Amino acid sequence: MGKFLGIDYGTKRIGVAVSDEKGILAFPKEIVPNDLNTLKKIGEIMKAENISEIVVGESVDFSGKLNVLSARIEIFISELKEKFQLPIHKQKEFLTSVEARKAGSNKKSLSQSQAHSKIKQIKSGRIDASAAALILQRYLDRRSRQEGGILNINNKK
Repeated sequence: MGKFLGIDYGTKRIGVAVSDEKGILAFPKEIVPNDLNTLKKIGEIMKAENISEIVVGESVDFSGKLNVLSARIEIFISELKEKFQLPIHKQKEFLTSVEARKAGSNKKSLSQSQAHSKIKQIKSGRIDASAAALILQRYLDRRSRQEGGILNINNKK
């Protein structure tokens, strides 16, 4: 069994995450610029990480309906299917970037250098990779529940 690749699609940057070998945990991987080399770069990551399935965040609004970005994501999914011919799953990505920012922030006050570092991290797009990991983790958790939980998966005869 290969790993899963999680994708948080953005018009400028695409956050990428990968799962562990067992498909239980998701980890932020990197940020890929959304440009003419996007699919090539994603292909390199997929090959290096032995990816067998892809999970793409499905953009929804506050009411849970597809939003403006949804059409672009659908085109991107079509391009992924055509190029890599792997199973692609959608996972609603409601507020994952907000959650990623919260997870990366500290409640205590930051020094000036820490604040500068935090701003630099957000500007560099690390939040996108963390959001991709949240999307992937939600999918992996849902998949595990549907298959009867981790214990049952590992103990099948």
